[in-house]
Amino acid sequence: MASNKTLLILPGDGIGPEVMREVRRVIEWMDRRRSVTFNVVEGLVGGAAIEAEGSPCPDSTVAAARAADAVLFGSVGGPQWDQLPFDQRPELGVLRLRKDLGLFANLRPAVVLDALADASSLKPDLVRGLDLMIVRESTGGIYFGEPRGIEVMANGKRRGIDTEVYTEDEIARVARVAFDLARKRRNKVTSVDKANVMQSGRLWRAVVGEVHKAEFIDVELENMYADNCAMQLCSRPKQFDVILGSNLFGDVLSDLAAALTGSLGMLPSATLGAPDGAGRRHALYEPIHGSAPDIAGKGVANPCAQMLSFAMLLRWSFGLDEDAALVEKAVERVLAGGLRTADIMQAGMARIGTSVMGEAIVRELDKLAA
Repeated sequence: MASNKTLLILPGDGIGPEVMREVRRVIEWMDRRRSVTFNVVEGLVGGAAIEAEGSPCPDSTVAAARAADAVLFGSVGGPQWDQLPFDQRPELGVLRLRKDLGLFANLRPAVVLDALADASSLKPDLVRGLDLMIVRESTGGIYFGEPRGIEVMANGKRRGIDTEVYTEDEIARVARVAFDLARKRRNKVTSVDKANVMQSGRLWRAVVGEVHKAEFIDVELENMYADNCAMQLCSRPKQFDVILGSNLFGDVLSDLAAALTGSLGMLPSATLGAPDGAGRRHALYEPIHGSAPDIAGKGVANPCAQMLSFAMLLRWSFGLDEDAALVEKAVERVLAGGLRTADIMQAGMARIGTSVMGEAIVRELDKLAA
């Protein structure tokens, strides 16, 4: 069947190709059982692109991402590239894609499935039923601000420089994403900053407040310092609905939220651009976990976060809510049945590897579609 849905797959490095292989099984299943067909294109990014083309994100990859309706990203990095100059490191691959495609809003859900409540680092009663969304600004802030670098001072000592920079428009557009999401959830946004010690934080709080007052007065807005938010996530996580943060704070807090769910291997993410005149928007979907070079090639990685990232892609880029829900339900059922990869292993459960987890998810899809 011909498809008008172009999907660029970028497996990357480490466990990226292994977990992406299991997603390809689901894509093939959807073609057979749901008549949902994609024109799948595969490209290079990260260390794999460095080895093949000398760049962590070649121009050809950026061009393919621009042409695609959505990008499914794996992971990048590994110790073999640690000695490269900063501007050639594999991790810059995803940063270039975000910047060049204008992917400014990173959505990171943290959901605790009933089957995994006991796997959390917190007491089960604190996290059972947790369902929050972190909206992270992803093309500005300290990761992109200038000046930056390492310089040698007059006394011969080195000094490292990174600059936190945000414009009013950058803050306002990501705030709108968070408020709009909250309207579809439990109608509360917690905006995090360090307005007590940072000028960019003062502007962040002011602009978020202005957008709230002008456009989203029906949504509850709470301002919270980022360090207090980290503490509150560990003590009363279920108070949160949507957490809005800068590039740096969103990055740190989303990994903390991931620990509450039991494993980085369970959490997906979406990074969205602004819709164009026709309503089309660039978007990239990726698991929060890294390339995990210590387990790469061993067949033990958890593919669930990559699967759930694909589910987000179905929902956000193609409006296939029913198909997205099928993938999410299949993952939930497999876990409820007691199958576990090593990262979410619990006493009394059956430990399995990457490919067996993928097979189990496809079997559950067959049952759900019967």
